[in-house]
Amino acid sequence: MKITIVGTGYVGLVTGTCFAEVGIDVTCVDIDKKKIENLNKGIIPIYEPGLEDMVERNVQKGRLHFSTKLSESLDGVNVVFGAVGTPPDEDGSADLKYVLQVAKEVAENMSDYVLMVTKSTVPVGTAEKVRKAMKDALDERGADIEFDVASNPEFLKEGAAVDDFLKPDRIVVGIDSDKAKHVMEKLYKPFTMNGHPVIFMDITSAEMTKYTANSMLATKISFMNDIANMCEIVGADVNMVRKGIGSDRRIGRYFIYPGTGYGGSCFPKDVKALIKTSDDFGYSLEVLKAVERVNERQKFVLFSKAMKYFDEDLNGKTFAMWGLSFKPQTDDMREAPSVVIINKLLAQGAKVKAYDPVSMEEAKRILGDKIEYCKDQYEAIIDADALFLVTEWPEFKFPNFNVMSKLLTNKVIFDGRNVYDVDEVRAEGFTYFGIGTK
Repeated sequence: MKITIVGTGYVGLVTGTCFAEVGIDVTCVDIDKKKIENLNKGIIPIYEPGLEDMVERNVQKGRLHFSTKLSESLDGVNVVFGAVGTPPDEDGSADLKYVLQVAKEVAENMSDYVLMVTKSTVPVGTAEKVRKAMKDALDERGADIEFDVASNPEFLKEGAAVDDFLKPDRIVVGIDSDKAKHVMEKLYKPFTMNGHPVIFMDITSAEMTKYTANSMLATKISFMNDIANMCEIVGADVNMVRKGIGSDRRIGRYFIYPGTGYGGSCFPKDVKALIKTSDDFGYSLEVLKAVERVNERQKFVLFSKAMKYFDEDLNGKTFAMWGLSFKPQTDDMREAPSVVIINKLLAQGAKVKAYDPVSMEEAKRILGDKIEYCKDQYEAIIDADALFLVTEWPEFKFPNFNVMSKLLTNKVIFDGRNVYDVDEVRAEGFTYFGIGTK
């Protein structure tokens, strides 16, 4: 079986590589020539555990190919996945121009039946726009070629995407024809043989499922952050509260860890897009609007704690920052709380020294020379007035507090992920501020 994936970003590259891993012949297409040149050399554009080795292995076995020309990547292909970006417009809606351009180009070059599968996260109604774009292009050619459209949203967690794809909780597929269902059943057979379920539904429901899933997870995060802030006010410990509610199977232990707000490529964009879609249909999603407000406020929590501790004067002070990516096991800094905190500190005349195990190059691209980049976590805290822990990378969880005592000018820690035990850190002589702790 041969398939084509359009877009070699996070979703497209993981999808294509994992399909190749189970024996499918895959061509990944991207208009970025430099990216394709690098991929052909084994240089991948993102950090994702296990992905680089898998790309190299499948390229060597001749199952994974990279190209800049979609028109030359459709021969013998009956399934095309669109995995291009859907960046948010100023009003929060998803920009579908790349999705529709792919559909149009496929229709302009196809010579046999194609199932056009949308893998990108798109709002309700996108499939019909894709169908129209393809039909219009075929009509312009005067070609009567059968095609179907489908929605196959991704549920990949950055940092665990390879495992998520190969061992999925569920595979959601929106279709509206028996032929499309048969094609997708065949495509996903290597996964269903291991018991991973494919949930077939109508296309509109599939489109809605992706946004609902991410919005539900974002809601849990914002709710817990709101509760954490309340815990500080009343003198409760959110870590105890979290354990108390997490043991309830109706709530569960996942996504109830307080912090500095969610970031990344999915939650912020998808929450905004679902709110905008709902508004367009004349219905206001009040809970999600509150989720977004709480999240934006939460990104300022550590900065506010620092302002209060230093009597509203950060001018001339130096702050160390451990972690820049929006979460561990990725170099993704899109909507990362670290960027918000850094910009607020700099605006107050402070200096920032930072270290992240993976995202230093990405940070340089985003922040330029506005901050100092350090070779390790301990270099970052030399002569710093306080430490901000923003991303809970494993190597930050058990630091040498004796070394830290000697290097920090002031033994102050602002822990944005509640990584450290409050009593232990304070016993070491540090002033400690967590999220929702006493």
